Amino acid sequence: MKKIGGFINPWGNGHFTRMMALDDAIQKNIGDELEIHYSSSGEIYQKLLKKFSTNKERLHNIVIPTPIDGKCGPSVTLSLFNLLLPVAGRPPLVSVMARYLIDEGKLYDKQKFDLVINDGDVGSNIIAQKRDVKSIFVTNQYRPRLWASRAFLYPGLMYISKNIAKASKIIVADSPPPYTICEYNLNFPERLKKKIVYVGHFSDGKVISHGPKSDLEKLIESTDSFGYWMITGNKSTNDATANKYGKIFHANEMNGERRIVSHAKNDPSLDKVLGKDGKTYSISEAFEKQIDWIQIDVGFLSEQEKDSVLNLCKYAVINGSHTAMGEILGAKAKPIIGIPVYDEHTNQIKWAEERTLGILATNIKQTVKAISKIHSNYNKYHENLIEFAKNYNRDGTKKTTEIISEMLGN
Repeated sequence: MKKIGGFINPWGNGHFTRMMALDDAIQKNIGDELEIHYSSSGEIYQKLLKKFSTNKERLHNIVIPTPIDGKCGPSVTLSLFNLLLPVAGRPPLVSVMARYLIDEGKLYDKQKFDLVINDGDVGSNIIAQKRDVKSIFVTNQYRPRLWASRAFLYPGLMYISKNIAKASKIIVADSPPPYTICEYNLNFPERLKKKIVYVGHFSDGKVISHGPKSDLEKLIESTDSFGYWMITGNKSTNDATANKYGKIFHANEMNGERRIVSHAKNDPSLDKVLGKDGKTYSISEAFEKQIDWIQIDVGFLSEQEKDSVLNLCKYAVINGSHTAMGEILGAKAKPIIGIPVYDEHTNQIKWAEERTLGILATNIKQTVKAISKIHSNYNKYHENLIEFAKNYNRDGTKKTTEIISEMLGN
């Protein structure tokens, strides 16, 4: 039986989401022929334990170096200090890096992998090359443009891209050009073109089977227009996004603009409805009383509710994450307003803006103006989105599974 190692970067949820979508495709198509091990740390390792509770012996908790959280995403200052000094209860990054590479190397030596799949874990690329193990690097980034004038990050980008290039095969989880959302985050040199494959987005394309409607769905189904405001990411990103949204909602121009805010937290205490009368209701109460609402906050949407909200909303407000942009622009053909946290987000939103699929906004004034622009030019956005959706490739997991099978066969 062939053996695969999956190495998942624990910073953010996107790496985990992609790898689990790929795991489902592997199990469906070639799973009987494989033994798959996964390595990560922190919250992602806990998610792995939950998902693979009957195969814990194939899960490996190896601490991978990650930035230190700040108020708006990673704190560059604290993370730089942490290179050589202990910060926020964390040992120096150089010692964590050394331990991490040693531990991953030991895992390679013990398991004798036939192939490794690395999503965001460049250290595993280094080890795979040194041990002559075939490797796949799954990504939507290689050498991103630095829009925020942070030139001091360039050496780090060069280091990461140099080690991404060590993979046997680089899998871009996006549609082929000219429909590549992450285009401005790639910038591959010509010498790598032979090992790069644009496989498509890691979406299974399954149709959500809708059961009885929830009170939330009943409440919004007769609403003429509303925006879907998504809060996603790790804690610092989540908190920063929620804070930005709160300030925007206090703008005078937002007084009549309906919105649903998804907090991505499994916390029912967040569920509430703000009526145009200024009073707060539970979702069920608002439905029963047919309250004319202005804002609905939801801790966590079910798959069915999320599908309904995306189908019914006029536009979506997001931070610019790759997974969310693919789902909304490609699968649902809805315009986005992107309020970025990282340069990665800015690049992807800028790409969409240039193609009249969405709008980049970095402050309250720009966000309010973006909403007005989408309302005024909705037909133009819709026309471009329909064309983009026709070319939206969601076969990423299927294509990658075929590549895995081919590489194992060779």
